[in-house]
Amino acid sequence: MTDTWNRHHVLSLADFTPDEYDTVLQTANSFREVLSRRTKKVPTLQGQVVANLFFESSTRTRSSFELAAKRLSADTLNFAPGSSSLTKGETILDTAKTYLAMGTDMMVIRHREAGVPQAIANEMDRLGVKVGVLNAGDGQHEHPSQALLDLFTITTLLDPNQPQLSLLKDKKIAIVGDILHSRVARSNLWSLTASGAEVHLAGPPTLVPQLFADFVKENKDKGRLKASSKQPDSSSNLNPLAFPRKLFLHWSLEPALRNADFVMTLRLQKERMTSHLLPSLREYHQQFGITRDRLKLCHPNVKLLHPGPVNRGVEISSDLMDDPQFSLISQQVTSGVAVRMALLYLMGSSKV
Repeated sequence: MTDTWNRHHVLSLADFTPDEYDTVLQTANSFREVLSRRTKKVPTLQGQVVANLFFESSTRTRSSFELAAKRLSADTLNFAPGSSSLTKGETILDTAKTYLAMGTDMMVIRHREAGVPQAIANEMDRLGVKVGVLNAGDGQHEHPSQALLDLFTITTLLDPNQPQLSLLKDKKIAIVGDILHSRVARSNLWSLTASGAEVHLAGPPTLVPQLFADFVKENKDKGRLKASSKQPDSSSNLNPLAFPRKLFLHWSLEPALRNADFVMTLRLQKERMTSHLLPSLREYHQQFGITRDRLKLCHPNVKLLHPGPVNRGVEISSDLMDDPQFSLISQQVTSGVAVRMALLYLMGSSKV
């Protein structure tokens, strides 16, 4: 299975191929079976050290990565910025090199500024050390592992035994809410459009700007140029930017929800909003909140996702969030451990 995997770092999903997505999904599925056993630990990464360097607050992602590493029998180091030497003037790269000197094999990085995981990965490569860097969310850039666990949650629902990217071909998926500030949305744009799904973004114009239509189009055009420079028999399967991606923008909710198979709501990230982008939370819920009445526009078997944490009664009605007939939110949390085990395993195996 690792024959289709040669990534040393996981920083973005922009250049993931279908084979790489399927490798993650199938590996995660095997670890899901491990997590259902009485003994939930395997010796796969025994002797390796995983450092969780979270320069930004996190509950789900940090706990999920820590548990994933421990389930693989890795040793873990956890970084807390408030009590670190950063308060004494140490740079982020110096912090990373300190953990390198302790024998770290993989670094899981979260930071409020975009590009920090990439900078640390570049420094590890410059030093010539085989330390893998995994982006656990950087600014308004990407959150690859969240998008992969969303993909795993959906594909295992469609086929519990053989989750794969192609299961989402021609499915309609609505992503609703604060897309402007969402690194989760950016990573999901790459993964979901790569599957052949029809992705509809919906939200107020201040939170779903036109640039998202250009975002994929420009990169797709770049991909076509790259593809044309290869040999005639080159396949778009090897060139992810050349995929025919189906992305649509709406500044009202109804067209995005109509006949949708899946609806992903996003948290309003008030802490990242530097200006008054919304009149009020109440008005937002009235126009874009997901309720039972609005779900009647969707496919009868529609399912709901949310990366969390949730503002109950704002992005989604509280009763709907807890309804197992519709909500996949708890499954997303469970999927997170299996997917992050898969990523750590694949990255750890590539060191050998």
